[in-house]
Amino acid sequence: MNISFAFLALLVLVFVVVLSRSIRIIPQARAGLVERLGRYHRTLGAGLTVIIPFIDRLLPLVDLRERVVSFPPQPVITEDNLVVSIDTVIFFQVTDPKSAVYEIENFIQGIEQLTVTTLRNVVGGLDLEQALTSRDSTNSALRSVLDSATGKWGVRVNRVELKAIDPPPNVQEAMEKQMRAERERRAVILTAEGEKQSQILTAEGARQAEILRAEGDAQAAVLRADGEAKAIEKVFQAIHQADADDRVLAYTYLQQLPEIANGTASKVWVIPSELSGAAKFISEAFKGK
Repeated sequence: MNISFAFLALLVLVFVVVLSRSIRIIPQARAGLVERLGRYHRTLGAGLTVIIPFIDRLLPLVDLRERVVSFPPQPVITEDNLVVSIDTVIFFQVTDPKSAVYEIENFIQGIEQLTVTTLRNVVGGLDLEQALTSRDSTNSALRSVLDSATGKWGVRVNRVELKAIDPPPNVQEAMEKQMRAERERRAVILTAEGEKQSQILTAEGARQAEILRAEGDAQAAVLRADGEAKAIEKVFQAIHQADADDRVLAYTYLQQLPEIANGTASKVWVIPSELSGAAKFISEAFKGK
């Protein structure tokens, strides 16, 4: 009885072990490679799957998501014999898990070494200024070469970015001095342009003020002259309408003379013949006295 119970427990234990080794759950965005008796058998996708224990072996899962790896700065000699330090970032994704496992031992290390070699070939044909200003073309050239070389490894290189391009310290100092001088030159130009515009606006404002002042003086003089002329005209009209004699005309004329002479504008006096007669009459009257 005890032997039967122990044998049954052993069978249950074996069944549990076999079952646990047979059932595998593959997470999303992962892939599993199954080897049967040491040879590649199949690739498992995400989900629940069953393998044959002790015959099939499930290799470590392969990540199918896009991955980012940053490589340490690499010294590169440019065409003008300057050593620059370039830091790169690679965005890649495994598209064929079988090739990524069996075609190369470590595809990340392979990508790194290939990046260093390609970077030296591409940047080595550029001078320092071109290397600093043509990052987009350098990134495209690197991505094209890397993607073509890593295709047989089941890896697709989506993007390559140059994080930093650091020239030698002495070149960096010279560049900073040049940039500082350029900023100061632009500041001087902007200051001079501002002063020039300010002087132009000030002169234009003064000219407009003088023009407006002259126009105002001219209009005031015209209005004053018109007023004086209308006043004289009204006086003469009143005198003629009243049919005044020579004495009244002479007296009125003498009263208006200070008003006529009070204006600042140049005037031409038109003396009617009646007033001339009145003046003569006044002269005779004074003589009679």
